[in-house]
Amino acid sequence: PFHPATLSVFQRKWRALPQFQQTRGALAMLAQWVSWAARARGSRAVRTEPLITLGSAPLHDPGFRAVVLGQLGEARLDAAIEADLTGPTAHAAALDADAKGPLRDLHRRVGTAILFESSGGQVEKVAHLPELRFALGEPDVDTTTIDNAAADLEARGFFVRKTGEDGFHIHHQATLKKVVSDRRASLDEHAEVRPAVAKLVKAEFERGASLPVACFPEEGADVQDSAHLSLVVLDPWNDWASDGLAREQAARWTRTRGASPRLYPGALVWCAKKPGRELRDKTEQWLAWTRVERELRDGTLGTDFDKADRKEVRSKTKEAKDAAEEEVWASYRFVALSDSKTEGGLKVIDLGAGHASAGLTLCGRVVAALKSEALLNESVGAGYIDRHWPPAFKESGAWPLTSLRQSFLNGSLTRLADPDAELRKKIVEFVAKGDFGLASGEPASGAKGDEYERLWFREHVAPDEVAFEPRVYLLKRATAEQLRTPSSRPEPKQPLGETELQLTPEPEAGPAARDAAVREPTPAREAPFATHSPVTLRIRGKVPSESWNRVGMKLVPRLRSADSALDVSVEFAVRVNSAAAGPLEAEVKQALDDLGLGNAVTVRKETD
Repeated sequence: PFHPATLSVFQRKWRALPQFQQTRGALAMLAQWVSWAARARGSRAVRTEPLITLGSAPLHDPGFRAVVLGQLGEARLDAAIEADLTGPTAHAAALDADAKGPLRDLHRRVGTAILFESSGGQVEKVAHLPELRFALGEPDVDTTTIDNAAADLEARGFFVRKTGEDGFHIHHQATLKKVVSDRRASLDEHAEVRPAVAKLVKAEFERGASLPVACFPEEGADVQDSAHLSLVVLDPWNDWASDGLAREQAARWTRTRGASPRLYPGALVWCAKKPGRELRDKTEQWLAWTRVERELRDGTLGTDFDKADRKEVRSKTKEAKDAAEEEVWASYRFVALSDSKTEGGLKVIDLGAGHASAGLTLCGRVVAALKSEALLNESVGAGYIDRHWPPAFKESGAWPLTSLRQSFLNGSLTRLADPDAELRKKIVEFVAKGDFGLASGEPASGAKGDEYERLWFREHVAPDEVAFEPRVYLLKRATAEQLRTPSSRPEPKQPLGETELQLTPEPEAGPAARDAAVREPTPAREAPFATHSPVTLRIRGKVPSESWNRVGMKLVPRLRSADSALDVSVEFAVRVNSAAAGPLEAEVKQALDDLGLGNAVTVRKETD
């Protein structure tokens, strides 16, 4: 038996056919349908249903389709049926490829019902969703699936159009999607597709980038060997795999730059595309819509298309471009960077599927992933450096700045976006706070550090003094304190029965006394002086300004080790222009006040 909706369609068409010959044709079509349904009952290739519905019409049968098209009087619909409904490469067949059970061939059945409900013998040639639900409804088929199937077929098909809120119809004139498909098939891969994909990927990575970006290097020498953290984007046609060419290239180019070893391997962050052709497909779709929009604007396509289709071209083009940009985020999901502890020398991070609406830039997304993995930090603290102090430098307490900087660049320590600038700023801060000291000069082997030419500790140091070069060292706090205020060495104890020698002034000897001293040899060991008169040692002379730091480190502590009090007086004389004398005097007085010497030291101007 026929489904009531099937009989209703035939009744409407019957009443609309005035001529007997056409009525006989309709009856012949109905007879063929019944005959085909009876023959197909035992076949497993078709669905078994208690009622013959509109969707079960055998449009794939050439004889039946010829009768249907003859009754409709529109033979041009044959191309629409073949392309969207029953052909071997029809869109309905592609949508039904994975459907099973009651939903098998659902899109083909929905398309067939749309054809009958919107063709011939009706005032309004539109198939509405309620009519489709009534024509195809079954106990095991949800009406929502029918609605979704109709929407999917309209989105994919070339001849199915949507009318109003819930109407669909099939027309012999193809939609613009058919033209887009033809234009996409005619795209040249090397001249159009590949340059468009590269331009799209490069634009997404460079938009709002916080790191230098190098796109699509052809060889390792193209990637700069810089201390600044850099993002290197691999070719979109070179997919990332565990044993693929992209991974092998990234590992090799991380170690070497051309024929020479790379100095800063830890500063490179590689970004690669996942396997698949989704990015290529969506870029081709965008290029095809762009070409159709241009041809419509130029009048190349003519005026045979519906106004609704022409109005949607601009929005469709924008949607296609947005989809291609979104796919860049979804495709470039692998990040790799140098790590000597892992196999192959690369640590790989899977970012997962991303989307541009996340509020970040693509470069910012990579940076955020590195921070979440504790592989990148904005800055470092004194505790972090102290915890990672190399064992080789623990005894001396001096870490060369060249080695410290290299540890942040080769992956031994955390990565910094700009290691030079950040370390220079933090070392100045550490020295001022007293967390570390800074020294310059080359100490002798096994020395305790008093051979350093300059030492900064708990004082301001100019950023220019923090140079990442040999003979500049970061000192531990204990080492810097010991060098700044060395401990007094105890004097050796005299043996019992011996008296410590004291210096006493001698009277000026006359000529006779001097002659006697020459004639009489001095005994090897003289008795101690009987008197204990104090002796004052005065040290006078000009000291170069660059030696004042060493005077304070070596001479002053030795003099203070004596039993008597140390009296230190200073005298500075500097010749300056009369215009600069006033400001310099004010600065010197302020410096003396800061040192607590404002009342002990006077500053006076003298005119030549």
